[in-house]
Amino acid sequence: MSSAEFKAFSPKQLAALTWWLPASGRSGRDAVICDGAVRSGKTVCMSLSFVLWAFYAFDGVSFALAGKTISSLRRNVAVPLLEALASLGFACRETLSRNLIDVSYEGRANRFYLFGGRDESSASLIQGMTLGGVLLDEVALMPRSFVEQALARCSLPGSKLWFNCNPENPMHWFHREWILKAEEKNCLYLHFTMDDNPSLTPAIVARYKKLYSGAFYERFVEGRWVAAQGLVYPGFDAKAHVRPAPAGRAEKTYISCDYGTVNPSSFGLWGLWGGTWHRVREYYHDARLEGCQRTDEEHYAALETLAAGEDVEAVVVDPSAASFIECVRRHGRYRVLPAKNDVLDGIRLVSDLLREGRLAFSPGCADTLREFGLYRWAEDGAKDAPRKENDHAMDDIRYFAATVVSSPGDGFFALAAPRGSGDRFVWR
Repeated sequence: MSSAEFKAFSPKQLAALTWWLPASGRSGRDAVICDGAVRSGKTVCMSLSFVLWAFYAFDGVSFALAGKTISSLRRNVAVPLLEALASLGFACRETLSRNLIDVSYEGRANRFYLFGGRDESSASLIQGMTLGGVLLDEVALMPRSFVEQALARCSLPGSKLWFNCNPENPMHWFHREWILKAEEKNCLYLHFTMDDNPSLTPAIVARYKKLYSGAFYERFVEGRWVAAQGLVYPGFDAKAHVRPAPAGRAEKTYISCDYGTVNPSSFGLWGLWGGTWHRVREYYHDARLEGCQRTDEEHYAALETLAAGEDVEAVVVDPSAASFIECVRRHGRYRVLPAKNDVLDGIRLVSDLLREGRLAFSPGCADTLREFGLYRWAEDGAKDAPRKENDHAMDDIRYFAATVVSSPGDGFFALAAPRGSGDRFVWR
């Protein structure tokens, strides 16, 4: 398939699509890295290029597509990829129960296995395989052990490695070991900006620039590997985010809890009005400051007082607070949801919700307002992590956002390709 068929792509996307062709002058590279801004068009063109290369170089061989999780891989890579392949005349059969996609084209057939690289245990999932190549989407979010195990599986002659990510901390192992050493590792490095995606209108670009602030703006909009510094939530503005909750009953009501014994406990009552979640009131107990610890039952009594008069749908609780979760369940009055507790993903989500005006705080939530002004990134430089101080209301807000509030809608990448006769079959 010649590059002439990809008229809709930008020069940077075209480079990602065709680098493995002999005519490109880059086919001798062992790997390719595409990093940079969000919505820069790198993911779809890279995944499509991966499959086209696989059929150019191999027949009857297994390959791997990996993301942080299987669900994110399907959403961000597999769904748009399969649509593009079908339009180009490929036949794709997906077996969901085996995380497998069989692809065929003009008498050739290859298999593509899907993997999630969430944590250190994920490395065992890919052990023992022999692969012609691997595409690692969101590679900077995967543990090094999984990535290196996946690379070790690519032992067939002619195999190549494909990496895709948004920037993280400059001390991140992938930045130090692969991006800074790209030439040493015979790797083609392509850095993307939003200007490299011709599908984005100026209005869409402007919208994305409004979504982020601080280090997230520098990483996701400017595409830079920078360390997080200063306030965790520089986008919080008392004039914009602090106001009384609307009158009348909320559409939905939840409580979020960060539980502590020696450390402070922070509970927040949330109500939904017209698409905005309002923190209506809160309970905050600092055992050190007040000179006494409270039992699970005393904290539960405070929770009931916080919820008085409200139809609470569920209580979202710090997943490590096993005894308090059991206490709430034992009383049988409220449904308990153990909170999702990915710190950085939760912070990104809260930042997005603040930027979009989807979170608001009543003036009486004094400890929340205090912590917003004090919650800062740690300054060790080795990794992104907030300081473990002035973070208890911040944690319960993060638990609530990650567990209850839907993440903001992503943008889009439009693919122009000739129509073909390919079909997509899904076997469960």
